[in-house]
Amino acid sequence: MAKETVRLTQVGELAFGPGVARQAADALAARDLRRTLILTTPPIRCHAEALASEIRKAGVGAGIWETPEREPSVADFDAAVAHARATAADAVIGVGGGSVMDLAKLVAALADGAQQLQDVGGIGRLEGRALWLACVPTTAGTGSEVSPIAILLDQSDHLKKGVISPHLVPDAAYVDPLLTLTMPPSVTASTGLDALTHCIESYANRFAHPLVDSFALEGIRLISGSLLTAVTDGKNIAARTDMARGSLYGGMCLGPVNTAAVHALAYPFAGEFQVPHGVSNAVLLPHVLAFNLPAATARYADIGRAMGAAGQGSEEAVARWGLALVEDLCRQCGVPMRLAEHGVRPESIPRMADGAMAVTRLLDNNVRVVTHEDACRIYKEAL
Repeated sequence: MAKETVRLTQVGELAFGPGVARQAADALAARDLRRTLILTTPPIRCHAEALASEIRKAGVGAGIWETPEREPSVADFDAAVAHARATAADAVIGVGGGSVMDLAKLVAALADGAQQLQDVGGIGRLEGRALWLACVPTTAGTGSEVSPIAILLDQSDHLKKGVISPHLVPDAAYVDPLLTLTMPPSVTASTGLDALTHCIESYANRFAHPLVDSFALEGIRLISGSLLTAVTDGKNIAARTDMARGSLYGGMCLGPVNTAAVHALAYPFAGEFQVPHGVSNAVLLPHVLAFNLPAATARYADIGRAMGAAGQGSEEAVARWGLALVEDLCRQCGVPMRLAEHGVRPESIPRMADGAMAVTRLLDNNVRVVTHEDACRIYKEAL
């Protein structure tokens, strides 16, 4: 079933293009905000320092808080929100990849203590946001800078938990492709394949909508055409710009439609085996799409055409060609495409399937019903 109506909750201000990151300083000054907390990670502190300098020149205070370079956990949130309260921050900016931006979104939302993290998990339980919020992505992957979603790793059960609320959509997003030039090839590949998965799963989705389809298909076209160049020639500004735009489109799909079984099955795999999010998606992507294809052949044919699978043939033939192109792109980007290469053993599969089946908010979107037996079978095929 497709959606008859759709609601897009848009970021308040969106700037895109080379050099736009510095515009955050003007936005803070215009709103008479006085104490900004910038969340970032050690490898990209240079970008945070540059932005902090611009903010201080605008007469606004700016401090930097580094988070570990990994999937953010509940403990990371606790530390960051405590620092925001201790410094009396009235604005939060996430500078980095999706992990940092997700953390910034939750810190900005919950800094006043009106709600606790454990009370806002799931869909629509967050009642508001305490602080002004901006996101500045330095990767082209999650689209978190425009999405209403934040993900944290719950280390107690190795599962990622989501908070979904329109209050998490930032007040401002500054998408500057120049900030992605420092991404190493492996991060470029992982984040880019995450963005591609967002677009594919949003287009082939039980709740797809024509308004969102346009973002998804253009994102697929841009990413499939530019990702390999960005991986092999990281200073190629044209490729980096296409990737930033494709990732942005993927993020714009997440609120109104969201992802499906690829992400649901990837979460327990990534959480337990400490695999980067984009890599976990890439490993499972061909297998879930092959499982789904009979239920949405025409949609997958459209995806194939956006990937470059032109020519004659049936819808199924074009769809399968597209799936082959997806897997080939993952391999060309250097992703080890077997679960076993990431430490998964056969005895891990039932446990991962248990975790995947708990992610009903995404499985409900899938074009084909996924049972526990199906999940086990998909994992075994990917092993």
